[in-house]
Amino acid sequence: MIVAAWPWLALILLGAWHGLNPGMGWLFSVALGLQQRSRKAVFMALAPIALGHALAIGLIVLLVYGIGAVIPFRWLQIGGAGALFALAFWKLWRARHPPWVGMCVSFWDLTLWSWLMASAHGAGLMVVPVLLGAKSVFCGTVPFGANLLLSVQPFVAAAAVGVHTISHLAISGLIAWIVYDFIGLAVLRRSWINLDLIWAFSLLGAGVVLFFAPLA
Repeated sequence: MIVAAWPWLALILLGAWHGLNPGMGWLFSVALGLQQRSRKAVFMALAPIALGHALAIGLIVLLVYGIGAVIPFRWLQIGGAGALFALAFWKLWRARHPPWVGMCVSFWDLTLWSWLMASAHGAGLMVVPVLLGAKSVFCGTVPFGANLLLSVQPFVAAAAVGVHTISHLAISGLIAWIVYDFIGLAVLRRSWINLDLIWAFSLLGAGVVLFFAPLA
């Protein structure tokens, strides 16, 4: 039971961690709420942000199983780890606050922004160790090196994206509400925590797990 449950717990925890990152949504939603002086605007912004995040995660899921159909499993493991390492070192080199863009945005503008931010932060790449480590859960029972694309269970893979996104949305919404109603952005400007640095080490950790873990 524990063996079957760990991938889902990992996806929930990763979703919570992604939701905690201000660069992937809640900070922008709070800024929109303050601009419009509306708590409703804060929560309305979270829907397209969550959708964009889900699209970024879903794209990585499709790529993992698509590439897994044509290359050996070990190559996919090494390639995923290499991508995580590269992005982590790039973020360590270019560490900075989340970027600000224009505040007059539509639903689809915000969805696109969220997708770009999640992709740029490597949110999808961080779920690759879970996907590969639990391929028997997401693809059924498959032998080592088997064609992953042909054996993937679409509904299970979609559920994985959904569980992760719901966790991301819940934490983003909670933090956005706390910041909007009780803290305010002025406090954040005076006492900013460099989560980008922590995030970079999270990417490194995910890369180490993916590279060294016996995922077969």
